[in-house]
Amino acid sequence: MARMPAAPGFYRDKSILITGASSGIGEELAWQLGQAGAKLTLCARRRDRLESIAQRIAALGPNTPHPVTCECDVTRDGDLERAVGEAVRARGKLDVAFANAGFGVAAPLQKLRVDDYRRQFETNVFGVLRTVYAALPELEKSRGNLALIGSVAGWVSTPGASPYSMSKFAIRALADAITPELRASGVTVTLLSPGFVTSEIRHIDNRGVLHAQSKDPVPPWLVVSTPKAAAEILRAVAKGKRERVITGHGKVIVAVQRWAPWLLRMGASRGAGIRAKDDKRRWE
Repeated sequence: MARMPAAPGFYRDKSILITGASSGIGEELAWQLGQAGAKLTLCARRRDRLESIAQRIAALGPNTPHPVTCECDVTRDGDLERAVGEAVRARGKLDVAFANAGFGVAAPLQKLRVDDYRRQFETNVFGVLRTVYAALPELEKSRGNLALIGSVAGWVSTPGASPYSMSKFAIRALADAITPELRASGVTVTLLSPGFVTSEIRHIDNRGVLHAQSKDPVPPWLVVSTPKAAAEILRAVAKGKRERVITGHGKVIVAVQRWAPWLLRMGASRGAGIRAKDDKRRWE
């Protein structure tokens, strides 16, 4: 059964741009916003996936605005300006931008190199900055909304995930700094920090290559459905929230980090010790 779109009145007829719209949270945001009557510009590297999503939304009915699709790589200078330009040409304005594109680099420090960290930041940090700079002039005109997709990993860094956590800590720092800066020009910034959500992100390797058949390292009981997470994201943006932690387990982890961080450090130390023993046995 399809999930009802969140806050349909807020999003109806709004011009909305989504990066990373070809899968995961971005795809689900597009689907729910399409049901709400939003005028979408969908951006990602995989045009075939974008076209499939756009056709699915267009099939909702004759009164549903057909999404604009834009093949776009957030690591390339100029791609986001082109995407925003296409949105404005098609819709006459831009009301909301979701800076959603991202992936995860995961491995222990000694198995990584500086280039791995650089590749992570190029997408997850500089890709977000490119989106912000490209969208901002139009959002100032419309006094619109800027949604930054962070992560619970931007609150809690765990062994084996330092590049990803560093990138998401950077996004949280960015949001904290620019939220009051942009408020003066009428732009509302919302930082969204999801926990574990059904997505391709945990099936993408450190070089950004998808391995669809790989095993999800996160136990199923801890993973929240993408429709549920996307609906919570859309409600937070519609209400103009400054920040929203998405998923129940994410809220618990962030609360523990705020009030009893030693518990998380103790758990991380034990986990790192177990992994080190496993690695030693594997190589003996």
